[in-house]
Amino acid sequence: MTTALWVALAAAVALVLLWAYLTAQRLDRLHIRVDRSRDALQAALDRRCAVIAATVPEFAARARAAEAVRLTPRDVTTRCGIEDALRGDVDKHAPAAATSRDLADADTRVMLALRFYNDAVSDTRAVRLRAPVRVLRLGGTAALPEYVSLKAFPTAM
Repeated sequence: MTTALWVALAAAVALVLLWAYLTAQRLDRLHIRVDRSRDALQAALDRRCAVIAATVPEFAARARAAEAVRLTPRDVTTRCGIEDALRGDVDKHAPAAATSRDLADADTRVMLALRFYNDAVSDTRAVRLRAPVRVLRLGGTAALPEYVSLKAFPTAM
């Protein structure tokens, strides 16, 4: 091989390594964004549980139990199922409390946090599911984030 071929090969390898490095950095930032938005969603759900506990005393124990369940990177569906059931029961059994201003404000905060979380998940999955990223395992050991859907907000995704 000639020197020019070696230089071209070295340049191509350097470009691939640079692309992999920059993509891994982007994925790291995206995973941090997902973690932060999941924490914000956790806080919004906790706040809504606190409002439910204060507004509807008969659901206080269930609200505190729901608040004790944490959102984790590998399991976001457990808390969401509990929240769906709790919010549905509040709507059904305490319609006056379900329309209170504080609960509406908490619902709005949950909806916004849910949108931010699902947007971060979309961006992360778009990069993580590309073939070169999967082959080179640039996502590392981080779990592939899951979308969250709450029945009260069917258009939040």
